[in-house]
Amino acid sequence: MTDDTQMPLAAAQQSTRCFSAEDTVRAFLEPMHWTAAFVTYSSAARHFLHWLEISKIPIVDVDQSVIQRFADHDCSCQRYSADQVRDPYYVNRVRRFVRFLEDRGDIAVVKDVADMGQHLRRYGERLASSGYNRWSQRRLHSVAEHFGLWLRASRIGWHEVDASVVERFVRHDCGCGEGRKHGTIARTGIQRRRLGATRFIAFLRDRGVVARPVIAPGRDPVAQAFGDWLRQHRGATERTIENYVFITARFLPDLGSDPSCYDVATLRRIVLDQPPHFARASVGKVATVLRAFLRFQAANGRCRPELQHAVPYVTPYRLSVLPRYADPATIERIVAACSADTPARIRDRAIILLLARLGLRASDIWLMRITDIDWRQGLLRLHGKGRRSIRLPLPQDAGDAVAAYLDEVRPVIAEERLFLRLGAPFTPFASSSEISGILARHLVRAGIRGVPSGAHMFRHSLATRLLREGAGLEAVGAVLRHRSPDTTTVYAKVDIPMLQMIAQPWPGDLAC
Repeated sequence: MTDDTQMPLAAAQQSTRCFSAEDTVRAFLEPMHWTAAFVTYSSAARHFLHWLEISKIPIVDVDQSVIQRFADHDCSCQRYSADQVRDPYYVNRVRRFVRFLEDRGDIAVVKDVADMGQHLRRYGERLASSGYNRWSQRRLHSVAEHFGLWLRASRIGWHEVDASVVERFVRHDCGCGEGRKHGTIARTGIQRRRLGATRFIAFLRDRGVVARPVIAPGRDPVAQAFGDWLRQHRGATERTIENYVFITARFLPDLGSDPSCYDVATLRRIVLDQPPHFARASVGKVATVLRAFLRFQAANGRCRPELQHAVPYVTPYRLSVLPRYADPATIERIVAACSADTPARIRDRAIILLLARLGLRASDIWLMRITDIDWRQGLLRLHGKGRRSIRLPLPQDAGDAVAAYLDEVRPVIAEERLFLRLGAPFTPFASSSEISGILARHLVRAGIRGVPSGAHMFRHSLATRLLREGAGLEAVGAVLRHRSPDTTTVYAKVDIPMLQMIAQPWPGDLAC
């Protein structure tokens, strides 16, 4: 094959200006003169144009699917080999050539995606100003560039981007023409793509490029209305609402679309026919959510109020086990292990002291806001279940730890949550489970074994210590903010001195 071979295309391949295959190839190869890549890129570009001619495909119709057809064709083209098209790097050079044609205007692309360069430049400036380290900046910028290339190759505009488009990008078998890796993508790669794409879209949404946010697929409108009712009339937290709506969406198809036709047999079957691997607590949760959903429907006059009593109760074994707790010496070892020598440990020490001294739930720490602390009076406001708020005295050591975190660690940003992640973009924790993860890491660091790793362990430990120091169950329930005295009775079993006082001697051996 000679470089000066002319390859005329069909008339349908002519754009508004005269398209010359030879001039196009020469312009494409011009930056590669006197480089090792010249020959391989020349062969790929000429081979692709030759295949388009014999396949009678206009140049203006070239897109990702056409490139894939070229990669899959059983090559019998003159002067070319079938082994070439089986080489992913060879096909990647074709993609680079197609991108050159797009930049020249020979192939039309979606206009807003074609302006990717300025968006990427400003996105890089945003990442740098937000405090991302250099490695994170490169990673997020690379994913954003990859996403833009994939949108361009797929002929998808920004106005068409939604959750399904992002998911297609996340799971596509990459061949985007800019040195991307081929083959099956690993789980971490999927997570990296999804995170990078959604953050780039959030940036474009702030700039008005993307008109609507990327959201999860729409929920059932009935389940969504149930969630709104829980929020407005029951004071449920967002986490509870999300959980209840998710469970409701599972059993809605079994109930049917007409609430007036709900029957007892169906309600009992929903609870009793749970998968075998479901724990008793999970089955009980389904029953609780179903009763709440029936109250919601009855409150709106859609079903009979008495149906909620037809839902079977799942007997909990609440008093069958002892609360898992740690003795005061172990609690102090955990606190001491969280030395305030790094930004992460300064933050974690404040969290652990609040858990240990006040017996807070992990969700209390997660939802805590800066304005919840009254520094003048030394009080901490907590937002409990059912929109109930309460003020508790802030212990001195816990208050000092929080003040150190605010003064030395927490970034000055417009975020009302008190505890944030320490890496850019300095967002709040995703859920309360991350609080338990902090405790688990410090238990490992301190070499403490045999202690529950959940944040609720501090709550059980505080209740146990108060009882052994002489506090009554009512006082313990007030500190732990229990709504019902029955919730506090579980701690009576760990009051060993009191149990020894009322224990009766064993009557002796009984006759068989």
